Amino acid sequence: MASKVKKGDMVQIIAGEHKGGIGKVLRVVPDKNQVVVEGQNRAKKHVRPSKKNPQGGRIEIEQPLHISNVLPVNPKSNKGSRVRFETDKKGAKRRIALDGTEIGIVKKA
Repeated sequence: MASKVKKGDMVQIIAGEHKGGIGKVLRVVPDKNQVVVEGQNRAKKHVRPSKKNPQGGRIEIEQPLHISNVLPVNPKSNKGSRVRFETDKKGAKRRIALDGTEIGIVKKA
């Protein structure tokens, strides 16, 4: 079955410490049912000096969230919305918000 969230989607966090936050999905980890959201669920990581980071020190990185804690943002209302899937006559599979707004194409015909 297709996932309700894809890379590049805008999502709203609906549970946890960052509840209410909105951000873009940077990465989806389907094996663990997790997503990484830009600017949300950040943690500090200590790194050694390297060519990429010659000073070393502490950097902030986004940690994954469980996919059940995010909802795709409805472009019409700019809020998180539940999603259902529809297939049109040509065979293209689309994600449709419950109010009828199309969120995106999942599979082209």
